[in-house]
Amino acid sequence: MIDNRLAPYGALGLRVALGLMFIAHAYLKLVIFTPAGFAGFLGQVGLPGALAWPIMLAELAGGFAILIGFYGRVVSVLLLPVLLGALMVHAPNGWVFNAPNGGWEYPAFLALAALAHGLIGDGALAVRPVRFGAQPVPAAA
Repeated sequence: MIDNRLAPYGALGLRVALGLMFIAHAYLKLVIFTPAGFAGFLGQVGLPGALAWPIMLAELAGGFAILIGFYGRVVSVLLLPVLLGALMVHAPNGWVFNAPNGGWEYPAFLALAALAHGLIGDGALAVRPVRFGAQPVPAAA
């Protein structure tokens, strides 16, 4: 059963955590790993280094959009290929993310969290929430 009084705040918590995670990972790639270092890493795992900037920008812009709730649920679904790509890169390393080169459970969790956000919706305090299908208009009090 869903508590309709509190569910929007649960969705808000999910949205904020997911948005901050994308922003943090973009920052990590931009400042710590550097774009050249991230491009080199992509090359080492068999992906084109040219994907570095699009991935970093998608994580940064997408993270902010999710955080503030600007079409957040759509952005979460659109970022699923980034998360699934990370999952495929980390899958050979085993389960635990603190394994050498990181395991696959964290990217898998994030992909499921992004999918859940896409299904649940943006929740409370969203700047531009997205609603699919016919939504009943609440009666004036």
